[in-house]
Amino acid sequence: MIGDDGDNVIPFSGELATEKDESPAEPMAAGDAVDPQHLRLIEALLFAAAEPLNRKALASRLPEGADVGGLLTELGEHYASRGVNLVQVGDGWVLRTAPDLAAQLAHYAEVVRKLSRAAVETLAILAYHQPVTRAEIEEIRGVAISKGTLDTLMEAGWIRPRGRRRTPGRPVTWGTTDAFLHHFDLTSLEELPGVNELRAAGLLDASPAIQAYRETDQQAPEPGEDEAIEDLIQLPLEEDPLEDEGEHVNPNDARA
Repeated sequence: MIGDDGDNVIPFSGELATEKDESPAEPMAAGDAVDPQHLRLIEALLFAAAEPLNRKALASRLPEGADVGGLLTELGEHYASRGVNLVQVGDGWVLRTAPDLAAQLAHYAEVVRKLSRAAVETLAILAYHQPVTRAEIEEIRGVAISKGTLDTLMEAGWIRPRGRRRTPGRPVTWGTTDAFLHHFDLTSLEELPGVNELRAAGLLDASPAIQAYRETDQQAPEPGEDEAIEDLIQLPLEEDPLEDEGEHVNPNDARA
C-alpha cells in the first residue's frame, strides 16, 4: 500500500512479527523409532533360540517392514549393563550371560560313573588274587576281558601295574592301590570280606562252581594239610618289580 507521502506502508494486522526458527529439528531417538511390539518379539525370538539367529531369520519372523537393525541396536543398548548381553557371533545374534559374571556362575560337579559288571568282577578278582595277570583274570572269569575294562579301573585310580611275572613273556601283574582302600573304607586288604561274610550277605549264589567249592570247603583236611596250605599261601610270589616305575603299560596289550 502507498501512503500519502508516497512511501510504501506495511499494513498492521494486530500481531507482532516473530523471527522464524531456522534451527534444525532434533533427530528422533532410536528408542522412539522402533515399534515396542517388534522389540518384544525379537527379544523373545533371541531368548528362545538354541543357536545364533541372523538378520534374515529374524526378519522372517517379524512383521513386514520391521527395522531389524534398529531393533538389534536398541536391544543391545538395553542389555549392555545387565546380566545378559546381546552378542554378535559371526553373522548371527544371541543372548549370553555377561562375561564378568562367569566366575560366579561356574559350577563344578563330580560325575559318578557306574562300573559295568565286567569291571566289578575284574576289580573283585584283582582285590582277592593280586598280584594277578590279565590272563589269570580271564581264566578266573571264564571270559576275555573286554577292551577298556582295565582302562576304566586305572582311570578311577583303583588299580596299577605292580611288576612282571617270572614266566615266559613276562606278563604284567596287577594290584589295587591305596585309593581303592580309601574308596571302600578299608585299612588294609585283610579287611576284605571273607567267604562266610559274602555268603551271609547273599553275594554267593548256588551255582555249580560255588556248590563245588562249598563241598570241597566242607571236607575234613588230611593230617598236616592245613600247614601245607598255610605254607603255600605264604610262599613269595614269583614276581619282579617293574624295571621303571614310570614304565607305560597298555592294559589292552595281550602281554599285560
